[in-house]
Amino acid sequence: MVRQKQWQRIGSAGCTALVLAGGMAQAEQFTGSREELLALLESMKAQLAKQQEMLESLERSLTEQTMPALGRTSLKLSYALAAERGAGQLGDAAQLAQADTRNPTPVGQAPTQDGRPPEVAPLFEQPGVLTPKDKYVLEPSLQYGYSSNNRVALIGYSIIPALLIGLVDVRQVRRNTVTGALTGRFGINHRFELEARLPYVYRSDSTVNRPFNTGSTNESVFETSGKAIGDIELAGRYQLNGGGVDQPYYIGSLRFKSRTGKDPFSVVTNCVQRCVGDSNITGNGLPTELPTGSGFYSLQPGLTWLYPSDPAVFFGSVSYLHNFRRSNVSRKVLDGGEEFLGTVAPGGVLGFNFGMGLALNEKSSFSLGYDHNSVGRTKQNGVAVPGSVRTQLGTLLLGYSHRLSPNKTLSVSVGAGLTRDTPDVTLTVRIPTSF
Repeated sequence: MVRQKQWQRIGSAGCTALVLAGGMAQAEQFTGSREELLALLESMKAQLAKQQEMLESLERSLTEQTMPALGRTSLKLSYALAAERGAGQLGDAAQLAQADTRNPTPVGQAPTQDGRPPEVAPLFEQPGVLTPKDKYVLEPSLQYGYSSNNRVALIGYSIIPALLIGLVDVRQVRRNTVTGALTGRFGINHRFELEARLPYVYRSDSTVNRPFNTGSTNESVFETSGKAIGDIELAGRYQLNGGGVDQPYYIGSLRFKSRTGKDPFSVVTNCVQRCVGDSNITGNGLPTELPTGSGFYSLQPGLTWLYPSDPAVFFGSVSYLHNFRRSNVSRKVLDGGEEFLGTVAPGGVLGFNFGMGLALNEKSSFSLGYDHNSVGRTKQNGVAVPGSVRTQLGTLLLGYSHRLSPNKTLSVSVGAGLTRDTPDVTLTVRIPTSF
């Protein structure tokens, strides 16, 4: 403040000296009458008063606003220019100084907040940032997943614990899944958005098996694949609170999943008679074509939270996926036959995830997270299916996001399965573009 007043006094003195110097020069060259000389002095006084008024206005502006270093430097240079080039440049100097302040914030007033959660590299299906009002986002994505599983099936009976009479079937399953999707989001207002997702799925399975106790020493390979549109999804998200610095953001969501994909009960299974529960089994019991949908309508409510804590952003969510049961379900088998299954009700999925996002610079961010889903047992006609158990799916996720342009971002995430039933690796690439 002391330096500010010193520069104001210097500027005032400089302007006064310039006005007086200009007046003295005009007085020395003046050859008119005494009345005309008095009129010239009055004009000089008016000009000096005008410059003094401009200086006072600038002083009030400096007192009310907090100016960055660049603005103060520009102001000092402006005073020097004014003192060198003439008092008439002072108005331009004031405009230059105000332009260089770049929207200063009044003293004692907190910076304004737009109420939107901070951006982090996306790891999960639910993004953490809502779409602004009357804006929409198109997000093409491509996901690749690979999983392998070894299974030993014992079909027979035991005479003593160490002796098995029957068939021992050892299988190795290798599964590749590629999902391309187009997701669109539209901001209804600053706190509510709608989303639609259209996926296309390609799957391929390779099953290597060798039945023991049958005299066969050769391994057989059964390969199958499937490609078609997946299950279309619709979702809505609403920001429940304002959030802010050291205050979490809460976002509620509701997702509906259709069954537009190829039904798992509509593909043909490689068996002539009943695939389970019958001693006269023909075929390997595997589908000749892979489905691309779940075959059930689903509804998933969820709650997401984000907590900004400079320089990181912590986030997480909880959700529950309810699968609606189906009645009068039949499964296709070879030669046009059908196997009646009755009422099938898949188990619900309780999920949670959490993680941390860190901004590397103004364009890049990095995220680390964990995703866990607990899948309940499937029931058939009100009874749990034999062999169906609660399944735990745990995935460690790493994500990176880079802003390609003001309205386009490239996001890459890698997931590593931590439990036996989880895919070994998943790789997802997203390019959200806002309009």
